Amino acid sequence: MKKILFLSAFIFSILVVNAQKDSTAKQDTTLKEYTGRYTFPSGSVVTEVTIMLDGNALTMTSSAGSSDLTKLGVDSFNVVAFQGIAAFKRDSNNKLIGVIVDAMGYHLEGTKEPATPTSFILQKEKPSEIKRAQFVVR
Repeated sequence: MKKILFLSAFIFSILVVNAQKDSTAKQDTTLKEYTGRYTFPSGSVVTEVTIMLDGNALTMTSSAGSSDLTKLGVDSFNVVAFQGIAAFKRDSNNKLIGVIVDAMGYHLEGTKEPATPTSFILQKEKPSEIKRAQFVVR
């Protein structure tokens, strides 16, 4: 009886861990869609922002500083450090094409820069994933 109870608890814990991994993987895929460079018209308070994926969180960086983005709803995020909201725009094919940022009394409308062969998604490495060989000094 103890063996059956232990085996049931073990299987249940494995299922819970796998469900959490699947949920995190789906969230990463969804959040990666927002990453990239967004440009604003000349004369704007900031001319561009870069959105990066830091683990499972988005970060927006500009000449004004950096802020975490927390999800509010579909395509909308709270710009934490600047008490604002970022709402992403999509075209008829459901592709992200821009962002509207309302923060600290400013209203900015920017367009997403298309990915080029030389561009890449910026994602910070987790300290546990950095390999020792990356820091070899010769």
